[in-house]
Amino acid sequence: MRVITFNANGIRAAERKGFFDWLTTQDADVVCIQELKAQPHQLQGMDAFWPAGFHCFYEGATNRKGYSGVAIYTRREPDEVIRGMGDAEFDAEGRYIEARFGSLSIASLYAPSGSSGDHRQDSKERYLAYFPKLLAEREAAPGDYLVCGDWNIAHNEIDLKNWKNNKKNSGFLPHERAWMDKLFGEWGFADVFRELNPNEDEFTWWSQRGRAWDNNVGWRIDYQVATPALAAKATAESVYREQRLSDHAPLTIDYDVAF
Repeated sequence: MRVITFNANGIRAAERKGFFDWLTTQDADVVCIQELKAQPHQLQGMDAFWPAGFHCFYEGATNRKGYSGVAIYTRREPDEVIRGMGDAEFDAEGRYIEARFGSLSIASLYAPSGSSGDHRQDSKERYLAYFPKLLAEREAAPGDYLVCGDWNIAHNEIDLKNWKNNKKNSGFLPHERAWMDKLFGEWGFADVFRELNPNEDEFTWWSQRGRAWDNNVGWRIDYQVATPALAAKATAESVYREQRLSDHAPLTIDYDVAF
């Protein structure tokens, strides 16, 4: 099973930059997309956004146009699609969609960012308090669970280039990093990429200012987070950087799982 996660920073912009052309070459089974910046009805009738061979499910923001939104494409038709994480604030922003296939569940997540001001950091704090409840429910349920997406936190110093200058910035605050410690510790989930790749300078997001992309001055904030039994079946990872399809790069992980 090949799973791709990608923050498109506008799915229509990503299409113009060649994302869907690239996707046709990837032999993916599941694709999780974040930050659509489009309403689902705006994509109807446009073949590019309904790639052949996939069942496509979009979840847009209802409280603000041109904002947030998530999607999941899957070769196999899901048994069930769950829209939203069960919290009115975050569901209105289109931050979560989950597809279930028997004992396997895969979700696309776009966690809030606090970088644009205190009001957004306050929303992020509410998310950090709420989301573990959903994780606990999924972890306790039978089967495997995989959450793919932009978590908007770099976990460790290795996960961003200029960590010394970002210790007081949203996305690398001590309590946010401690939250990730719990995610990959007492809450029982695995950072699948790091299970496979312990190397430095492995990032998934680069500022569009200056020459951050060219100089690989980035952050690793896009993850595939899995229950341990599924994580143990991961066999390969890659971050695609040959084209700049967004300010994020697609993260692909292969699992030794029939799909």
